[in-house]
Amino acid sequence: MFLLLPQNFLGNQTAATLKGPRTLDCKSRLSMLDISYVFRNVSLSSRYTSIRCSSLRKLRERIDSITNTLKITEAMKLVSAAKVRRAQEAVINGRPFAQKLFEMLYYINEQCQLEDVDVPLTEVRPCKNVALVVVTGDRGLCGGFNNLVIKKAEARMAELKELGIDYTVISVGKKGNAYFKNRPNIPVDRFIEGRSFPTAKEAQMIADDVFSLFVSEEVDKVELIYTKFVSLVKSVPVIRTLLPLSPKGVVCDVNGKSVDAAEDELFRLTTNEGKLAVERDKVRVKQPEISPLLEFEQDPAQILDALMPLYLNSQILRALQESLASELAARMNAMSNATDNAVDLKKELSTVYNRERQSKITREILEIVAGAEALL
Repeated sequence: MFLLLPQNFLGNQTAATLKGPRTLDCKSRLSMLDISYVFRNVSLSSRYTSIRCSSLRKLRERIDSITNTLKITEAMKLVSAAKVRRAQEAVINGRPFAQKLFEMLYYINEQCQLEDVDVPLTEVRPCKNVALVVVTGDRGLCGGFNNLVIKKAEARMAELKELGIDYTVISVGKKGNAYFKNRPNIPVDRFIEGRSFPTAKEAQMIADDVFSLFVSEEVDKVELIYTKFVSLVKSVPVIRTLLPLSPKGVVCDVNGKSVDAAEDELFRLTTNEGKLAVERDKVRVKQPEISPLLEFEQDPAQILDALMPLYLNSQILRALQESLASELAARMNAMSNATDNAVDLKKELSTVYNRERQSKITREILEIVAGAEALL
């Protein structure tokens, strides 16, 4: 049975014995909860009781909100982990074809040079205008994935501007489109929205644009800026020269450094004691050597002109696939970190809630005891 006592029923001596806990330390990120942990003199007024109940209610609501967020981030982490395997397999399976086609074009180009045949797509002209194909993601919640590739593109634009070279941008991806649309000072030739999974049709649409720009001599060079997939925890923004054809016969960046790894790593996602685990497998793809004794039934220039659109399609598709794999890996890592942070925050809030609840129970017991003593 509980007794309702007036506020001034107890004397000063009794009231002095009802002091509650001084302070409960809490990190600054909990300040948004508007919870007061400092109680100097316990009052039996209804106002004090409503404040305490309100604080506990806010804590409970915050814990429930974090629990729901935790479920969402965990689900997004698992979905990204399932998709990244498919994207990674597409990258690895497409590399041998794209690389061998590139080497074949290089060999045919050498034959054309020996026969003094001019091929427009391999002609190195004085660089006055450059087309930059910037590949970004379509969604957020992937850490700094989109920001890194955009910063890479901006750095390249600043470098070209210092050299007095004009440039135009072909933006691929919703995030890049939104960024460049808000910056009218950057010349953009076309905005292209990507799909959930890259296709040859999408790559061909981009290839047709860069092909027409280069052949019509509107641009003298085409560069591809995308994020190269290295591993589940590492992705590197790179800049590749797409046109004209590289004289080295390997896929290189603008500085002449090869962007191809000697071997690929295939990441298998497994579960270990109910937790997500990653296993690595080394993958080596054997590529047949091109015989130096090839004889062409047709003119090498005609063969080169026929293979060049296929080359553009394969290289752009490869860049789109690597960018998607990098985006999914970045999202998986971001959601994993968000899940860990939510677990830690929920644990801290639960500790604060339990302390507050225990303090409330102790205070109510003291009120009952003090009231009973006052009646004696």
